[in-house]
Amino acid sequence: MTKQLKCLRCGCSKLYSVRREKKRCSDCRYEWIPWKLPLHLTRKEWAKILHWFLRGLPVVAIAQETGIERKRVLRALTYVRMAFQKDIPEVFSGTVEVDETYLGGQWKNKRHSAKSGGTKRGRGTSKTPVFGILCRGGKVWAQVVPDVEAKTLMPLISRRVKAGSIVCSDTWKSYTGVAAKGYVHRLVKHHKGEYSDGKGNHINGLEGFWGYLKRRLAAKGGIRKERLPLYLAEYVWRYNHRNDNIENQKKLIMKQLEGLYI
Repeated sequence: MTKQLKCLRCGCSKLYSVRREKKRCSDCRYEWIPWKLPLHLTRKEWAKILHWFLRGLPVVAIAQETGIERKRVLRALTYVRMAFQKDIPEVFSGTVEVDETYLGGQWKNKRHSAKSGGTKRGRGTSKTPVFGILCRGGKVWAQVVPDVEAKTLMPLISRRVKAGSIVCSDTWKSYTGVAAKGYVHRLVKHHKGEYSDGKGNHINGLEGFWGYLKRRLAAKGGIRKERLPLYLAEYVWRYNHRNDNIENQKKLIMKQLEGLYI
């Protein structure tokens, strides 16, 4: 059975055919060309770009290997990261870990103007806060957030974790109301040097992902703050599909790219 085509923005299945092979949603009026790839690159060209991208080559090297202009490769990788943002894991259940971290580069690499104001590590820093949820034995989800207060984090937990699940966290005050939301709350007291209670209550899996994320971002040599969500989506996707071979990863990305054509 052929899968029914739906609007990429609102999910409406009532579509109209319009000019140049485009489809138009009857609800939100969004127009796009289904089953085509962005930038007018052929599938063969996309396959070459993705092959070297998944192997970790920088943009200049990808351009050299594929013979495609560097600016087009840059734009292509932006589309890939936009596609990664849409690949959101299903609602987590079972035992999950929640935690937040801060991204913004090492102190030694900061500009003198930034250093003059002093620094603060951890909560209260001027770096960008990121909140994450990891399902034990499964996938991770992470998102740039405006702050790490309860009003911001609790709705994300309620939306991404099934009620009745076990939620492991540290003792940050924003997690105080987790049990009241219908979860089994397990605390890890980092301020007392506790990182696991020996009963499986810890957030070591998510801490490991934060380490992986920061190493990858550090290797980039600096990323503009407004582009951080795109790179975060990339490394969340890479982590979630780390056990897939490159060919399967390429097929998944090609499928996600279909419909991003504008």
